[in-house]
Amino acid sequence: MAASSTHLDAAAPLVTVVPSSSAMASVVRERLEPDVSGGFAILNHYSHGSFSNLLRHVVASPSVLLTACQNLSNSPHSATASLLHSVSNHFSVDQMGLEISQNKFDISSCCVKMASPGASGEPLILPNLKLKVLIEAIRMVLEIVYDERFVTFSYGGRVGMGRHTAIRYLKNSVTNPSWWFNVSFCPSKFEEFNVDKLCLFLGEKIKDAMLIDVIKKLFECQVVRIELGGCYLGRGFPQESGLCSILINVYFDGFDREVQELRLQMNRKNPKIELNELGLNNSNVFYKPVKMYAVRYLDEILVITSGSKMLIKELRDQVLDFLEGNLGLKVDRVKTAIHSAVSEKIFFLGIELQAVPPSVLHPPTSEKAIRARKKYLRQKEVRALELRKARERNRRKLGLKIWSHVFKKLKQSNNGFKFEFQIENEVREIFRTWGDEVVQEFFGSLEERWNWHRLLSRGDFLSLRHIRDQLPQDLVDAYDKFQEQVDMHLTPFKARKALEEEERRVIEEEEQKYAEHTVEDLTKLCMKVSAPIELVRKAVRMAGFTNNMGRPRPISLLFALEDTDIIKWYAGIGRRWLDFFCCCHNFKMVKTVVSYHLRFSCILTLAHKHESTKCEAIKHYSKDLKVSDMNGNEEVYFPTERNVKMMGDKNLSDPKPVDGALSLALIRLASDEPSHSCVAHFCDRIDTIMYRVRLLQNNLNLNPLDEAQWVKGMGVIHESLNQKCVPLCPDHIKDLYMGNINLQDIDCTSFVEVD
Repeated sequence: MAASSTHLDAAAPLVTVVPSSSAMASVVRERLEPDVSGGFAILNHYSHGSFSNLLRHVVASPSVLLTACQNLSNSPHSATASLLHSVSNHFSVDQMGLEISQNKFDISSCCVKMASPGASGEPLILPNLKLKVLIEAIRMVLEIVYDERFVTFSYGGRVGMGRHTAIRYLKNSVTNPSWWFNVSFCPSKFEEFNVDKLCLFLGEKIKDAMLIDVIKKLFECQVVRIELGGCYLGRGFPQESGLCSILINVYFDGFDREVQELRLQMNRKNPKIELNELGLNNSNVFYKPVKMYAVRYLDEILVITSGSKMLIKELRDQVLDFLEGNLGLKVDRVKTAIHSAVSEKIFFLGIELQAVPPSVLHPPTSEKAIRARKKYLRQKEVRALELRKARERNRRKLGLKIWSHVFKKLKQSNNGFKFEFQIENEVREIFRTWGDEVVQEFFGSLEERWNWHRLLSRGDFLSLRHIRDQLPQDLVDAYDKFQEQVDMHLTPFKARKALEEEERRVIEEEEQKYAEHTVEDLTKLCMKVSAPIELVRKAVRMAGFTNNMGRPRPISLLFALEDTDIIKWYAGIGRRWLDFFCCCHNFKMVKTVVSYHLRFSCILTLAHKHESTKCEAIKHYSKDLKVSDMNGNEEVYFPTERNVKMMGDKNLSDPKPVDGALSLALIRLASDEPSHSCVAHFCDRIDTIMYRVRLLQNNLNLNPLDEAQWVKGMGVIHESLNQKCVPLCPDHIKDLYMGNINLQDIDCTSFVEVD
């Protein structure tokens, strides 16, 4: 995979930030004509290989700020006017743009400190909605400036370059891996040294001191925090800012290019050569050049090679030296161990990887399956024979009825039979069609033709010469012509020979395929992608979906929710698991977990809530967990058994892990609190319901830092949000339960304190 070496120059195409709709642009131009002129064109500020004045003329543009508001908004605004009205209820876009352009925007006043309940816990500092808009606007501009410059194996925080795309690259492009290692960072935050180096990297392409100072100020206020070696990047947790992904890619861009240079050097030393170029056309000769593969998703780095162990050791030393020396990062060299791709599995992007022969991914048909297939074909032939006999029987009955009717009319008529309707052609066509079908079936059956040919040509006395000499010549000629027609139409030798050749060809093809598969198993290795079933089962058991015996059980914490909310909570977890692991080889096991453990745990929760039995709950909700809305219409949130069976590797989106939905429960409060506005971004609805946040680790009294108690690779929502109360409208509470939105999509600084 070659690196993307695209650089913006004077001949580059015009790059602009396009608003979400033309209606928004027209409304903005009408209201903000003086501020918008030339504000969107980023390339207008490109000169001599760098950009300048981006904060003052692009980020501060009201059009860009409104586009950022549109990106943050989770409400389907029917018109731009409704978005403008919602934004104006929170702050003035004109005033905000003016403050940014004059470098008077106070970032520290827009930060809200969320105290941790523990004495030793670190507080969480979150941006308010106004600061989130500025952060999103900066992210949009940086994405346009940098996205095309990143190498092609850099995933995460990029459009169309998510987890599934990275996994698909590993499955389809990596062949014959022998050794690999996964870089393990020591849990550490970006310190002042790292932030200064990041600003230095930004300054190479962006000559805008004001913009770089704003980014540095965001780090100083801790509203933008980057912690490597943790489990929260790219998961939608509130402690991660939307700007983190693009900044991580910028910080690691030099490392990516160094790795790309190593790959190019290895390709030059081991070029791909066709065997016919060497004069070796023998299929027993195999040439496998040494190759290097690399994949980086934010702070997760995987390096693979098909060479020797000494080669992978040299690569690991070069990679770690660059990360520690040039980027100043702390790497755990003990955990960054080299593993055999064949004999050991490696955990990457929440998925297990292992190199296996092709027969493991596409196993040959078993003897049991072959017997079942033959049995099915025999049953199919029997059914076809029964249908053919039934058709012949029905035709015979119908033909006899037609002839009986004709004969009856002929007897009753003195002057001959006259049709009351002109049906001669119809009757003639029916019999002709039947006759053609019978003839075709006859000629298609070798057995029938063989029997008739044997009956018409065996031991006839007219074939004897002393008899033929005594008979008239006309009779002998007529007999010879008849035998010629019999041999022409009824002899099965040519057809049988063709069938034998076809059978021989099929056998040869099967032998050839078997030989090719055997050779591939001995000479080729493919990437097997598997879901960590043990970790999934541990998460299911830890959350309380199953008991110690692995049987579904109810969750008492959810009894306070409405029935629909209970089903939505289960559905959000199940759908996220199905979306996340749909690219895995053992996806069937994940389907079983969702379709059995989660489904029946939900049914048991509903049954225990209403003090009924499981059978009564199934009778009321059905196995598909159907519920009725206010109008009596049935709705299905949990994936049905049929839909689960039909799911496969077709999703190319960037799914978020399930831990954001699994470790969070919203319990509805029965209080007389006054109505509050919905905390979703730019949602003005006041028909809200108050919910209390209950985090999994606090509810179970578990320490997420203890790997024996917690699930490996599962993130943790910051404990400062535990027991907080949040008002949400019906649409956004549904989206939050279903996993369509996460805690990054709501204003966590607007939580309400309720005793």
